[in-house]
This record gives sequence, C-alpha cells and structure tokens, in this order.
Amino acid sequence: MAELDAIGLEILTNALKSINDESFVALMKASYSTNIKERHDHSTAIMNADGDLIAQADMSLPIHVASMSGLMRCVIEKYGDDIHAGDLFVANDPHTAGGTHLPDVNFAAPVFVDGLLVGFVCNIAHHADIGGMAAGSMSGGMTEIFQEGLRIPVTRIGTKDEINQEILDIFLLNARAPTERRGDYYAQIAAAKLGVRRMQELGARYGAKTMRAGFRQLLDRSAARIADALKQVPDGTYNFRDMMDDDGVETFDIVFEVTIVAKGGKLSFDFAGSSPQVPGNVNMTLNATQAAVIYAIKALLDPEAPNTQAVIDCAPITAPEATVCNAVFPAPVAGRAHTCQRVIDVVMGALAPALPDRVPAAPNGANTMAVFSGIDPRNGEAYVYLETIGGGAGGRPTKPGKDGVQTGITNTSNLPVEAIEMEYPLMVLEYGLVPNSGGAGKHPGGRGIRRVVKPVDHACTFNGVGERFRHAPWGLQGGEDGGKGRFGFIGANGDETPLPGKTGDRLIPDGSMALVESPGAGGWGKAE
Repeated sequence: MAELDAIGLEILTNALKSINDESFVALMKASYSTNIKERHDHSTAIMNADGDLIAQADMSLPIHVASMSGLMRCVIEKYGDDIHAGDLFVANDPHTAGGTHLPDVNFAAPVFVDGLLVGFVCNIAHHADIGGMAAGSMSGGMTEIFQEGLRIPVTRIGTKDEINQEILDIFLLNARAPTERRGDYYAQIAAAKLGVRRMQELGARYGAKTMRAGFRQLLDRSAARIADALKQVPDGTYNFRDMMDDDGVETFDIVFEVTIVAKGGKLSFDFAGSSPQVPGNVNMTLNATQAAVIYAIKALLDPEAPNTQAVIDCAPITAPEATVCNAVFPAPVAGRAHTCQRVIDVVMGALAPALPDRVPAAPNGANTMAVFSGIDPRNGEAYVYLETIGGGAGGRPTKPGKDGVQTGITNTSNLPVEAIEMEYPLMVLEYGLVPNSGGAGKHPGGRGIRRVVKPVDHACTFNGVGERFRHAPWGLQGGEDGGKGRFGFIGANGDETPLPGKTGDRLIPDGSMALVESPGAGGWGKAE
C-alpha cells in the first residue's frame, strides 16, 4: 500500500474533516425539528473498514462518538462480508446495538472504492420523541428500557440506494409527531448519501489502497499523540467520589467513585465503588462511560487532539456489571447524559491534585431537560418541544466559568426564544441567568439559566429531568459551591409549586406556566 508523506497525510485529514462538516451542515439544514436544526443535537463521523473512528465533524458531540463506534462494531459483527454498496444501516438500542439511549438514532453507510470496502460514513441525531410512555422519551419515572420508546436493533434499512419504506413506517407509527420524525429521518438519510458521494470522490483521487493506508497512518499518529499527552499525569493513585441526586423512582444519593492509576505514562480508570444500577433511567452503558472519560482526558491533556479510535482506546476503563456505570438489560438509560456529567465530575475531581493548574471547579453537572407537548391549536397536529438547557461552567484556574452553556459530553445550543414561539404554541415569559447561581471564588462559577414557559390557547403537558437539584456543583481550591437547579409550576394566580427534579407528566393548564432553572457552577480559588 502506498503510504502518504506528512503533507499528503495532512491533506487527507482535512479532506475527511471537510466531508464530515459538510454532512453535519446538510443534516442540520434538512431536518425539521428544532432540536437538530437549531440546537445541533447531531453528529457525523467517518470510520475505516474495521469500524474504527477516523474523523468527526468539528461540532460533533462527545457522547455521540460512543454510539457511532458502538453501532459500527454491531454492524460488522452482524453482517460481516454481507455488506454492499448502496446499503444503509440504522440502530438505536443501547443493550444490543451499541447505542447509549433510544432517542439517538444512528445511520451508517458503507463506502466502496475500486470495489473494495474502505470505510463507513455515520451520522446520529437526537429525535425529540421516539415513542414510549412519555413525550420526549426521557421522562422521570421510567423503570425499564421498554418504557423509553422504540428499540431499533441493527437493521439494514436500505439496499441499492433504496430505502425500505415499510421499516420506516414502523418508526413513524411509534412517534408522537410523525411528520417531524419523517423529516429528521430523511435528513439523516440524505446526509449519509452525501457523505458516501464525497468519500467516493476522494477515492477517485487516492484509490482504495492509499485510502486504507492513510487511515492507518492517521490512527498511528493519533495514538502517538495521545500517548504523549497521558505522560503529563504524575505517577500516583487518585480517587474521587460524588453523587447524583436521585433516579426519579426510589433511589437517592447515587454514588459515583473512580480510582485512577497513573504509572509510567499510562492511565487506568476503575469505577468499582459506584452504586448498583438503579430502577430509574439514569443508568448508562459502558460505552457511554468510556465517552465521558475520554472527554475528560482530552479536555485536560490535549484538547486539540483529533478524536479517533486511538483516543477512545487510549486507557482501560472498568466498571462492574449491573452498576450505574455499566448497566445491563433491561435497565432504562434515557437520562444517561446526566450520568455522563457525573462521571466527568469524578474524573476531574480525582485529577485535580495531579493537575491543579488545569482542573476547573464542577460545572452545572446536568443536562437539564424540559419537554412540552400537546396538540397545536393552530393546526390540530401533535407537537413535542424538547430541550436540554445549559447551565454554569466551573470557575477555571485562570478565569471565571461561562454563564448558561452546555458542558461536558454535549455542546448543543440553547434554543432561541424566537424559534420556540414560532414553531410551538408556547410563549417564553422569562429567559435569563439565575442571579447568584455561580459559586463565589477568585474565579467565580458560571450562572444557570432561568426560563418560564406558558402554553398559548391550550393546555400542554410538561415533563423534565434535572440534576444538581440537591447536591450542588462543588467549588475547587477554596471556591464556593454553585447554585442548585429547580423545576416549578406557576398557577394562573402566580403561586409557585415546586416540582421534583425528575418530573413525570404534569398538566400545565392554559394560563399557567412551567419554570425551569438550571444549576450554576462551582467557583475556583478563595474569593479575594
């Protein structure tokens, strides 16, 4: 195989990046739901023929890497040599298909050059509803995966560039807003086809053998870079423990504990000591735990390192089966984003003594989710407005934390008020930062977000899942804790009633409102 020189390898790297970024934008522009077209809760990636991650879009989410890599392993295991040009695969199931929760639906298409399989283009998007017992498919109170929505095993949904409409119809029949779902599915299909075309154009320039060799070189270069980065952690054993508030069913004070061993430039992560898996839907599969750990490693040691399989596999990560960090069937996992945030918190907390000039205080540590659903009085159609709302970022060793942003395993946008009020029969009465929610310190923590939302000319249903509503984001190096989040119901008379941090369906009558406040973040250093 013809290997590329340094310049040629850099050209290939940027060509792959361009394909991913173009596919990302195409999916965003073609989608129907605000969660994708406005908030960008989707990702694109390119894998080699073995299913190893080679490149991803700049705006891809860290958590999505776990799902796309997991899907590829399952596709190759199931279909092996029975993969052909024009195929399209889909899946979402966390327990059988490499997913991390059901709303994230994965698509993958093989790329053939000179008759040889050189890789796959993948995309993933968070659908605002995938069925199940509650709108948004992520409500508190779910106790098994079957309640969370439609489970899609690894499925060949397309052959010879034709989509099996009967399979797609099953997906749509299980969704509360099928018109929106259809638009989002076809946006993903279009993005996959675009990615295949661009990869084939690249193959026409390089040929299959050179592309395969170049992919291997990219992985080798990435492995060497991350190996150097790991050497920055001094030898030692580091431990940290933190808690989640509850599982929304019966379990409170869910423990997360990590022990990190650094020795000879290598790291290992052991989550023994974490709580057993819980009845509620804040469990996570092991690949989600891996994504959270890898995010923390990159953020602290080499933020600019390209995300590849070499980075994903750079350190052994262990967690006992049937624990919150390695849940087994039929555990519900819809709220796994909150759990990922707590995994990041404990990894950062453990490494704070080793890297005191890099580790920030705890961020909002949540993925504060709010779902409003009902029948739109303007057209009589069902709607589902889902958003995960940003909060405070932790105070840093050199500067304050940012206000009202996503942190950790997600980097989605906050949905603009104009988009909410145009797309849905809702009015946003308040949208701002929560006063004094950033922990005091030499470098204060960022502040959380406050929203008050009112249904217009109808009654709607609200459900939400929050974290850091009981256990505040911790300060570091003498900084103070950040503010906690909360949900509330505001009646037509203005009286406010607190709602649980994991709220099941709650009716919001016409004239009443729902309140969402996301947590702030801890401060860094003693206040002067």
